[in-house]
Amino acid sequence: MKLKRNAFLCSVLLILSTHIALSQGYKVKTIVIDAGHGGDKPGAAGSYSLEKNVTLQVALKLGKKFEQEMPEVKIVYTRKTDVDVSLYRRPEIATAAKADLFISIHCNSMPDHKVVTGYTKKNGRKVPKYSYVKNKTTSGVETFVAGSHRLNEQDGALRENADISLEKDYKKNYDGYDPKDPETFIILSLFKNVYRDKSLKLARLIQNNYTRDNKRFDRGVKEQGILILQRCGLPAVLTEIGFISNPAEEDYINSASGQAEIVNAIFKAVKTYKRETEVN
Repeated sequence: MKLKRNAFLCSVLLILSTHIALSQGYKVKTIVIDAGHGGDKPGAAGSYSLEKNVTLQVALKLGKKFEQEMPEVKIVYTRKTDVDVSLYRRPEIATAAKADLFISIHCNSMPDHKVVTGYTKKNGRKVPKYSYVKNKTTSGVETFVAGSHRLNEQDGALRENADISLEKDYKKNYDGYDPKDPETFIILSLFKNVYRDKSLKLARLIQNNYTRDNKRFDRGVKEQGILILQRCGLPAVLTEIGFISNPAEEDYINSASGQAEIVNAIFKAVKTYKRETEVN
């Protein structure tokens, strides 16, 4: 296990060292837009929609807006149809494209609540009976960047990394990375992305537009050990556009008007980011 973790660490450090050399004269010329999940990895499910479909719709609309209003920027998609793209392939696509930004689109979800529905007797003792009730009230938007976090804050990262275990030969492809092993996060915490500041800047701009322009509830910008961001080696964000488990937000993120607001918020954030971070 130690050798596998060392291999994982070395591979990431190699990616980072390559991109450090390219950070001079930074300009946003190529953006990778990543629609979360896909194919046989549907992601979270709402009452009538799936995360993989919503993220693809938003990703395609976002890319189209860039192509129409910022034609000087090349747009690369990790997927344009309902196909499975392995998590390790998504950062590879960004690396191969020599991308300057990576934007991953996702939908949030809350697990069901375990509630007591009654009592029964077992061996002469009164014991509770349980059922699961869907959490339909949690709402809001949040955007993640690569980083470390406390052990009690791993839920989001574990959820987004969970698709890895569905991939064939995932231990080989991820150099021994185990998405269920909390010790993995110790490794991830050793190397914060060299593009942390740029990633945070874009994430905050996106959140500001969500909350100011779209009047969404702000759940903040967070740093977590989400592997797809850790392996990018370039400014990268993963944005959760709403809770598909909340009926009102599910309607919003599936509607044409809601998706237009989400796209505008991200597009305006990138436009501001580009203007304020590019150097000669």
